[in-house]
Amino acid sequence: MTDWESCYQEGNTPWDKGAPSPPLSAWVKKNHPQGRALVPGCGTGHDVVMLVEAGMDAAGVDLSSTAIEKARGIYPAYAARFHLGDLFQLPADWHCAFDYVFEHTCLCALPPQWRSAYAATVHGLLRPGGSLAGIWFVDPEMDPGETGPPFGISVPELDGLFPPELWEMVEDDIPDTAYEGRAGRERLRVLRKRP
Repeated sequence: MTDWESCYQEGNTPWDKGAPSPPLSAWVKKNHPQGRALVPGCGTGHDVVMLVEAGMDAAGVDLSSTAIEKARGIYPAYAARFHLGDLFQLPADWHCAFDYVFEHTCLCALPPQWRSAYAATVHGLLRPGGSLAGIWFVDPEMDPGETGPPFGISVPELDGLFPPELWEMVEDDIPDTAYEGRAGRERLRVLRKRP
């Protein structure tokens, strides 16, 4: 497992582009989601703030105390929305408490053997009928010298992780906007938790 705390302390955070995910922002502007939302692995909080400014009651959680401190420093007006914690050991009152979970760079940061635990955790966080809206890193081929993270996931693996008996596919697109270097390497997929 990557030492995310050391990465943030050393400023070794190439995934942090200083702005929210372009395809996630575009989806939010188009669809106007409402309700309570969680961003797992929120880092320095750009996606959380974008969601709050779009009218959602959004919060983020990250296991790096430095990431949370930086988020609170960058966005002091939203400091209370950034929570230090482990995605797999969240407070009991977060169970079935969210209308949305927004995925961006959390799953691809986890070792692949943790993916089923991620899917189960997200399922437990959402209310029945709640949605998982994600920007998924789906190009499983690494550039020369890359070992991961990020760990890409194939579309069939993504299908298997969120089976139709538990999740209804709402939307599945290849985004037409991305951070530089990510075009064609992401997939926007929205899934609804079945009642």
